[in-house]
Amino acid sequence: MDTPSDLNTSLGRLRSAWLETRPSLEQRRADLSRLRDHLRARKDEMCEAISADFGHRARHETLLGEGGVVLSEIDHTLSKLKHWVRPERRKAGWKLWPAKAEVRFVPLGVVGIISPWNYPVNLALAPLVAAIAAGNHVYLKPSEHTPKTAEFLRSLLAEVFPETRVAVALGGPELSASFSALPFDHLFFTGSTAVGRKVMAAAAQNLTPVTLELGGKSPAIIGQTADLAKAARRVATGKFFNAGQTCIAPDYVLIDESRRDAFVDLLKQEIAARYPAKRRFGDYTEIVNATQYERLKRLIADADRRGHGVVSLLAGTPDAAERPRFLPPTVILDPDRDSAVMGEEIFGPILPVVSYASIGAAIGHVLGHDRPLALYCFSREESEIEAILSRVVAGGVCINDTLYQFGCNDLPFGGVGASGMGHYHGLDGFRTFSKAMPILRKYDPAPSDLVKPPYKGIADWVIRFLSR
Repeated sequence: MDTPSDLNTSLGRLRSAWLETRPSLEQRRADLSRLRDHLRARKDEMCEAISADFGHRARHETLLGEGGVVLSEIDHTLSKLKHWVRPERRKAGWKLWPAKAEVRFVPLGVVGIISPWNYPVNLALAPLVAAIAAGNHVYLKPSEHTPKTAEFLRSLLAEVFPETRVAVALGGPELSASFSALPFDHLFFTGSTAVGRKVMAAAAQNLTPVTLELGGKSPAIIGQTADLAKAARRVATGKFFNAGQTCIAPDYVLIDESRRDAFVDLLKQEIAARYPAKRRFGDYTEIVNATQYERLKRLIADADRRGHGVVSLLAGTPDAAERPRFLPPTVILDPDRDSAVMGEEIFGPILPVVSYASIGAAIGHVLGHDRPLALYCFSREESEIEAILSRVVAGGVCINDTLYQFGCNDLPFGGVGASGMGHYHGLDGFRTFSKAMPILRKYDPAPSDLVKPPYKGIADWVIRFLSR
């Protein structure tokens, strides 16, 4: 484990090396290519480390949600980076003639990244890819809740980068607090809104700019014209992938009251087909630790005490001794607004299904809460979709499916308000970790040769002309 003293030493090493030699375009491309090759070669080890941290995590979910996302981001970045680094021409305007204007995207220096436990490789390496592409050095602090994966990341990155270009700090919440207070040139944090506030406050002491990727209660609105079977199938994917431990998972469903029960029945059928007992539920992921498991059990218990319908979508569970943190997919029917399950981000396989009387009422429900990280809308009517999009502000939107907006390399990803600030992925990630440096090249003749005191004669005429 690292100490606060180690943090300062590593940051100093990273900054000195960056000041001495900024990574060239060729170096950045070579680094990313090498990272891609090493990650591909060690995918099995990655899967084993993550599954060990979770107790059990479906291998295919790790390959898809971790390795696949990062490799896709690297490939997209390598294909576009030569274009992204080119100066962007701007118009100087006739009043500054003769002149040329451009914006150069230059690296910031040393970027700090604090990554979470739920996708411990994806959410560590995807921002790192963007920071490296922009020409920065990186200091990464992985989550202490996935220690085997953190060790894997440290080993992987040490194979790819010298310690003067990328460093990894390992430690608990106290070290994270010290890490967020370091004078980085940019700090990138993924995690809860509560911790995000603390990170932002610590970074403010150094005026460090921050990108906060948080969470919140992301709704899925099932419109009155939606294909119900398709909606159930795709909500099931979004909600129960990684056992719901996904920041952009649908947190709750809003559905027309006349179709609520039919939707739940379709969910039941879908879950029964996906997780048959004869496969020993091997494709279903456990809750990451006992703290999270007990928190989720308390949400269900609160709903049960209140008399809400609590529906397990899975018939049977594995032996508790074999899978101690196995929490079956569960639906809560029409919970009260002040119930625990509606008061906090669920981050697990519990799905409140809330009835609405009209699409306007569904929109009003969403507007009554913090702006979500994700918004999902299922409908076959463009007017219904536009009614939602015209009123709800969200970090990102996916229409007639879930999760896919995260996988689109050419779309920015980020929250708004309580769900975060700033963006990454693709070009937007490159620009997040760059300074858009404006440059004006001035040629002769220059008005400043004429516009100077005493303000009379030609100087008076020029100023009057330019300020008309």
